[in-house]
Parts: sequence; C-alpha cells; structure tokens
Amino acid sequence: MSTVPTKPRVLLTNDDGPPGHESPYIYGLYRHLTQDLGWDVKVVIPSSQKSWIGKAYQIKDIIAGRYYYPRDPDGLGEVSEQSRPLKDGEVAEWILLDGTPATCANIGLHNLYHGQIDLLISGPNLGRNSSSAFALSSGTIGAALSSALSKVRSIALSYGTVLHPTPATFNEPAHRLGASIIGHLWANWDADAGGLRAGEVDLYNVNIPMVPALLSDAGLPICWTRIWRNSYGRLFKAHAARDPAAVEAGQVNTEVSAAGPDSPDEPPQGTQAGILDKTATSKDLGGLVFKFGPDMTDLINPDSVPVGTDGWAIRKGWVSVTPLRATFAEPVEWDVESEADMDSRIWKIKL
Repeated sequence: MSTVPTKPRVLLTNDDGPPGHESPYIYGLYRHLTQDLGWDVKVVIPSSQKSWIGKAYQIKDIIAGRYYYPRDPDGLGEVSEQSRPLKDGEVAEWILLDGTPATCANIGLHNLYHGQIDLLISGPNLGRNSSSAFALSSGTIGAALSSALSKVRSIALSYGTVLHPTPATFNEPAHRLGASIIGHLWANWDADAGGLRAGEVDLYNVNIPMVPALLSDAGLPICWTRIWRNSYGRLFKAHAARDPAAVEAGQVNTEVSAAGPDSPDEPPQGTQAGILDKTATSKDLGGLVFKFGPDMTDLINPDSVPVGTDGWAIRKGWVSVTPLRATFAEPVEWDVESEADMDSRIWKIKL
C-alpha cells in the first residue's frame, strides 16, 4: 500500500447544495474538518438541491460556476461571479457549480484542483443513505463513486433523520463524530485486493443516526455493516390537484421537497397522498403527467431488517460504516446470521 500523508488534502462536496434550510450540515462539518483535524479542505458543491440524482452527469449542459463566501455561524454567505479577497467575517472561498454531485467531484478533481486532492468527502447528507433503495439513488454516494472511479479515496457521509424536526443540539456532536470517523478511516484505510487504487477499499458509506444518544457520554456504537438489500415500488403518481379539504387542513404537502423524504419539510413516513392522488390515473387526467410522490413508510420504518445491515444499525441507533467497491458492491464476504455474530464487527475504539 502506498504511503499517504497524515493530513490529507480534501475535496468536500454534497448533493444538498449551499448552506440553508435543506442543506444544514455541510458548513458545520467543514469547520470541524479544518479546525479539529487541521485539514486543508476545498469545497465544490452543486449550486442547488440535487438529491436523488445518483451518479448522473448532465453531458449536454454547459457547467457554469460561481464563488461562495460562507460566514459563521451557519455558513450563509455571498455569491460572486468573480473570485475576490475575503471580506471581514468570511471564512473561505467555496465554488458552486450548476451540475450534479458527480459532476462537482469530477471537475473538482480534474479541472480545479488536479493532482491536489487525496480524499473526497461527500456530505453530510440531510437524511440516511442506508439500504440499496436509497444508496442507488443517492447523489451523495454518487459523488463518492465518481471520485473512486478516478482512483481517489472517497467517503460518503449521511445523517439519518429520526426525529422530525431534528433538534439543532444534535448537529455539533454529529459533526464531531463524523470528523472522528473520517479521521480514523483515513489513517486506517482497509485493503481490498479488488480495489481500483493500490489494492484498497474504493469508498466507505457512513450513516450517523440523529438520535438523542449523540448527546450522551457514551455516544453511539459504530459497526461495520453491509447494505440492506431492499426494494421499493411506485415512486411517481399521476399529477392531479391535491384534495382541497386535506390541503386546507394541513394534512398533506402540496409539493415534494427537493431534499427528499428526510427533508425537514416532509412527514416522517414520506410524502402523503391526498384523496385525488390515490385514485387519479393518467387516463383520468387526459395526459401523461406524473410527479415524484413516493410513500417511504416501508423503507424508513420497515417491519424487520436483516441483522448486520446498514438499515439494521440505523434502526438500533448505531452508526454504520460500509466499505464498498465502485461497482455498487461490497468487497468482503459476509457471514453474519445473528446479533451475536456482530460483536466482531463493532468498533472497539473510542473516538
């Protein structure tokens, strides 16, 4: 295995876009990576929400960019068409691109900071990216896959929404834990004979559940997991006006949040269907008009989850760390059949 620096040069991206209501985590993690770990972190992120876009590239688009200057305490800042010196109170210069997370990763690695990046971190995502149903749709994981295919170490980090709304007091301990896990993985990167880069694991997918135990002295257990292989059914519905009475009563959302089902604007069980939504078909509407409107109840609150999977860990309030190959596959054999078998896969270190 090749020698790696103690402090990597990092490219940070996400799929939630610049700091704001639907992107509440990236600035906090950035501060912990730069201050707690002392790492050099460049930030290249989509200029707007790009959740559920996977590892897509919009190959016919012209990708334009702008500069962004975050400020304490929440990362809100000015956008500029030109690079300029920092003003008082501004923390850094970030780059916003009108592209997908995978596009941001590739342009960051090969056009903006070519040869200057040791590690790509994608996230923290607003909401879990556990299970194949979410992972295969995730822009957060898509950016990490894009980087891994360029033979750069990559980590996807997601904060799983459990309570609606998530208490703001959970954010700082989640950032500290996330930065600690990333630091540990960087210093102890696992081998994989089938890996693209020097016989190493291509990327890791980390999920931290946003639960009250984050505030405890003991913190959250951390364990190695595999992906829960689940499925989903209908994600779209024929587009019809919402039931007026239900909308007026506040029982349904009129739009689906671009941040997906774990958005602070979405109910815990996913997008709710109004009366007309349940019965409308394209034939009834007289046209082929559909909109994204999944019911995520079985994905977020399933009846049962296989032991040792990322979904199982999130359900227990544990952190899941899943090593992956950039082929949507795991690099190791898995022989867990019961909770007793998980003991060897729980991290015994104190971060």
